[in-house]
Amino acid sequence: MSQLVLFAFDICAVVLLIFGLYFPRHRRRDLVVAYLGVNIGVLAVASALNATNTGAGLGLGMALFGVLSIIRLRSTELDQHEVAYYFCALALGILGALSTTSVWLSGGLMALILVVMFFGDHRRLFRRYRHQILVLDSAFTDHVALVAHLEQLLDARVYAVTVQRLDLVNETTTVDVRYAVTERARTPEPGTPATAGAR
Repeated sequence: MSQLVLFAFDICAVVLLIFGLYFPRHRRRDLVVAYLGVNIGVLAVASALNATNTGAGLGLGMALFGVLSIIRLRSTELDQHEVAYYFCALALGILGALSTTSVWLSGGLMALILVVMFFGDHRRLFRRYRHQILVLDSAFTDHVALVAHLEQLLDARVYAVTVQRLDLVNETTTVDVRYAVTERARTPEPGTPATAGAR
């Protein structure tokens, strides 16, 4: 009976995670089915392995957790916040499958995951801080001049700049920049790639 309660906790938790937190905030439909599939798949496999009452079965379940995590971490299609949701979906599935001495302990851990994601991925948390990849129409070999140009262009304080590509022939510089916008320049969160200073 306690296992059925854990299953119910997992289903409720993953529904809240995906439809209450992830999709309303990020609106990426393709990952909804991925998170649901991963959670229910891990729940089913880990439950079957746990039912054997062997350490090998539990170890295999944890190995599955690690392998799936590594595969998704190598994907170039996921942002870091999406990787975090992926891990949460996996963790919820494993917590729902494990038999513990207290059902409420597993339920509390699931609730803790949801609370952490609610606050950690909240739009108001560090909302002034941005990250963009910019293509500039000048070749900057001087780091100080590059930072000054970016601060003037973005009307922001630049905290970190990484030059990804410097093309002296076509006079372009591709940079990965992390910055904080000023109050007067605050705009909606920009997209990922962008072109700045187009000719």
